[in-house]
Amino acid sequence: MHTNMTTLTQTWMTLLLINVLPIDHNSDLPLPKCQLVYAIQTRLSVHVAQVIADAIYLFAGMAPTRHPLDLDKSNKALGFPALITGLCRSFGVPVTLSKVIRPPITRVFIEKYCTPR
Repeated sequence: MHTNMTTLTQTWMTLLLINVLPIDHNSDLPLPKCQLVYAIQTRLSVHVAQVIADAIYLFAGMAPTRHPLDLDKSNKALGFPALITGLCRSFGVPVTLSKVIRPPITRVFIEKYCTPR
């Protein structure tokens, strides 16, 4: 699917799927997220804070699932880890990361992953 998208569309898709509306993988673009990319690229008004707030609300309301191999562990991912970690740090809360948070999307990233081949 990426090969049919412009570099700008791929960049917006990556930003949305990693930072705004995170999902487990970023190879697919579900229709609602595709519509959001279209709205952004055509400069329609998008209330991004509300989109994130709605996603957090839905994510927080999901029932936890159990890890298939260790029933004492939850299999539920932490939603918006970079946002939550950044907010905690900005308010002086000590943060110890157990996972690496993805780095910002830079020109090098765009050239490597978002340029049609």
